Amino acid sequence: MPRIQKDVVVDVPVRAAYDQWTQFETFPQFMDGVKEVVQLDEKTMRWRARVGGKEEEWDAEITEQTPDRIIAWRSTTGAPNAGVVRFEQVDPMKTRVSLEISYEPQQTAEKVGDALGVLERRVDGDLGRFKEFIEKRQAPTGGWRGEIHDGQVERGGGGTRAT
Repeated sequence: MPRIQKDVVVDVPVRAAYDQWTQFETFPQFMDGVKEVVQLDEKTMRWRARVGGKEEEWDAEITEQTPDRIIAWRSTTGAPNAGVVRFEQVDPMKTRVSLEISYEPQQTAEKVGDALGVLERRVDGDLGRFKEFIEKRQAPTGGWRGEIHDGQVERGGGGTRAT
């Protein structure tokens, strides 16, 4: 599967960046092409997005999640995809957000788009818009502090997934 890796430094503490990323239902506000993300339970999401010029829907599950450090996921339906986002404190008011996505283009339009680097530019733009979103707010819209290891919820997080 092709893999994309990008990162951005955001001017907020690691907890704010991480907590905002746990608010999956806000993704359409800064992710190009994402129409909707619905949180089905603590580790399962349903995505709806425009991919290769057409609307696609798929489910994904969080496989690893440790507060202020990492969130990893994989698709369980639809086109195969997986990813991980890591959070690293650069200084008390700066956080490096590193996003890695692996995916399997399904349609001809997706394969052509991949060859042209369309998805790579989209991911770069999404991270830039995330930076603008969280820096403008300076606080997350919510936060979920639970832990998931090997696909099992090990500790509920209190807080909220989306607000």
